[in-house]
Amino acid sequence: MSFTLAIVGRPNVGKSTLFNRLVGKRLALVDDQPGVTRDLREGEARLGDLRFTVIDTAGLEDANDDSLQGRMRRLTERAVDMADICLFMLDARAGVTPTDEIFADILRRRSAHVILAANKAEGAAADAGVYEAFGLGLGEPVRLSAEHGEGLNDLYAQLMPLADAFAERAANDAPETDVELDEDADDDGPRVPTAKRPLQVAVVGRPNAGKSTLINKIVGEDRLLTGPEAGITRDAISLRMDWEGVPMRIFDTAGMRKKARVQEKLEKLSVSDGLRAVKFAEVVVVLLDAAIPFEQQDLRIADLAEREGRAVVVAVNKWDVEDHKQEKLAALREAFERLLPQLRGAPLVTVSAKTGRGMDRLHAAIVKAYDVWNRRVTTAQLNRWLAGMLEQHPPPAPQGKRIKLRYMTQAKTRPPGFVVMCSHPDKIPASYTRYLVNGLREDFDMPGTPIRLTMRGQGDKNPYKGRKKAGPSRLRKHLGKNAGKQGH
Repeated sequence: MSFTLAIVGRPNVGKSTLFNRLVGKRLALVDDQPGVTRDLREGEARLGDLRFTVIDTAGLEDANDDSLQGRMRRLTERAVDMADICLFMLDARAGVTPTDEIFADILRRRSAHVILAANKAEGAAADAGVYEAFGLGLGEPVRLSAEHGEGLNDLYAQLMPLADAFAERAANDAPETDVELDEDADDDGPRVPTAKRPLQVAVVGRPNAGKSTLINKIVGEDRLLTGPEAGITRDAISLRMDWEGVPMRIFDTAGMRKKARVQEKLEKLSVSDGLRAVKFAEVVVVLLDAAIPFEQQDLRIADLAEREGRAVVVAVNKWDVEDHKQEKLAALREAFERLLPQLRGAPLVTVSAKTGRGMDRLHAAIVKAYDVWNRRVTTAQLNRWLAGMLEQHPPPAPQGKRIKLRYMTQAKTRPPGFVVMCSHPDKIPASYTRYLVNGLREDFDMPGTPIRLTMRGQGDKNPYKGRKKAGPSRLRKHLGKNAGKQGH
């Protein structure tokens, strides 16, 4: 999905009808009466060759209080802030209303990309409303009939150039991962972060762990909204900076809660936005609250980062209010090793986002994790190491079949990926693979980073495999040919 499109407008202008047509299913309830949609609904849309996320929103009403309409309006405004493009729908038969003019002004200020659509525009009765829409200052309106599927080609023409720009942005933002290694190529070392391609860091964690406060402290100014309430940050925001000489792009993400507690549709979108930030990062900082560390959701976030193959740093925040620091730190390290064995040795640093204590340690941990994530080991070193590991603990022999590990090389970096050529790769137990991975971590100083180890068979070297067996007649013919050649 290259971009997110939010459909907004007054109640009963046809937003849900268009949403259903774009997703190709009747996901959203539609009716002639206004105000049927109250929550946000998300779907995967298809329009020609475009694939994008579409959000159906509640009808915009001129209400700012805590009434149902006021809450629905605030929810829609947050969806506008989160979306890449807003499709502002009018009812062409009703014409432009004063409420439409108010919301057109809001969209001009809140959204970088607004497409104006005049719905219910079939027939001459809609012409006057379409001409009126020009006066909103949002460009030429797209004439649509969501119910009959008319005008979608014009909508495609408006979305296409924006989609290309967002696809290019996604390509530029995406980190280079699983980089293939050529054994014969010179080792240029890891990519050095530059202002154009900075080191990409995502700060993730549960709500109210202090992510925005931490980033404000790193930047040195209050760039992100913070407060005692949980869940203030709704979408993934990225800030570029030079942190102690290292160009970085830091993603602040919405707090990720347990799935069962994610009630609002908006929060579901916020969580998926955080997951996308993990995919766009090279180093993921999992921020814990010192008072309640390593809850189930923290473990899931760290595990997600490891499965995505990203370098991980665990930071424990609010350390300034912790009384028994030494005992607490020992307990944290023990819990970390026990609960996240797949990230054994990952940096665990204590910080206080409020006072700024521990920021130098966090910076050093991020840089070290990035360096390890790019680590390269030569084939000669690996095979000497493999011989020692086999001598110390040879692989098991299931059903009496000896498994031979013949050769090892590093195939990828970012994260480090290794291939072992062996016999019977399918017979090697997971425990032996873990033994090798843990040895790689310890002996080549690769703590915490995800390590990919693949067992690969070398293929059968028997040149006669797959040939038909020689029967008596074929054998006589073969011997006859050879006997003639040998003069018998």
